[in-house]
Amino acid sequence: MKTIISAHNEQLKHLAKLLTQSKTRLQHRQAVLEGVHLLQTYLQSGALPEQVYLSPTRAAHPEAAELLAQLPPEKITLVEGEALAKITSLTEADDVMSLIALPEAKPLPQSGDCVVLAGVQDPGNAGTIIRSAAAAGVKQMIVGSGSVDIWSPKVLRASMGAVFLAEIHTRADIADWLCSYRDTVWATALREQHQVSLYQADLRVPSAWIFGNEGSGIAPEILAKVPFAVRIPMAEGTESLNVAMAATVCLFEQMRQRLQ
Repeated sequence: MKTIISAHNEQLKHLAKLLTQSKTRLQHRQAVLEGVHLLQTYLQSGALPEQVYLSPTRAAHPEAAELLAQLPPEKITLVEGEALAKITSLTEADDVMSLIALPEAKPLPQSGDCVVLAGVQDPGNAGTIIRSAAAAGVKQMIVGSGSVDIWSPKVLRASMGAVFLAEIHTRADIADWLCSYRDTVWATALREQHQVSLYQADLRVPSAWIFGNEGSGIAPEILAKVPFAVRIPMAEGTESLNVAMAATVCLFEQMRQRLQ
């Protein structure tokens, strides 16, 4: 195993930039997983990290040692002192940090179940939607150019590793993509025309679900291409749901209908 002593090490500087800068992640096609759980989920998906960084103390912990045993020694770097604490946002400063390569971009799907993030900017919401989609069996995630960076540390943590179960398409032009998508399109939006209650909609057919910005909703140029707006029935006196909660309700109603 390699060992790093100085906090000024170039590898650690690179990790720090990947953790904080979306443009660096895009440029190098890399991201950083913080913590044991994300590394565990990543390995379970069948992938291997490019490099794993952790303190000697953490490496001796049974939980971490079990994961390290699955890696070639050359992919493990021990970091002495408090060097990791200077760049991580985790409360446990000696935890595991894993450098991964981002998946290769693939053509956008033209059919099949999809979840589309159209301007979702909160990392917690984006991560929760990805997690709910995976639990509901939806594997295609299309992320519009105005949405949060899916590979940011906060989104990765909020997804609890579900991002590794999905095929992620980032920086998509959603309005343009909708012109080629062949199956049913649904959106959670407030409008009078072509609105249907969630529990009256037939969700048994392959569909794309579009979820919009937390404040302004779905952009008009996208909504204009959506044939059906879904309304989630709520108790009188309530106005709306958090976008992640709305997505979860919709996706699990879809799953419920298909299980019947």
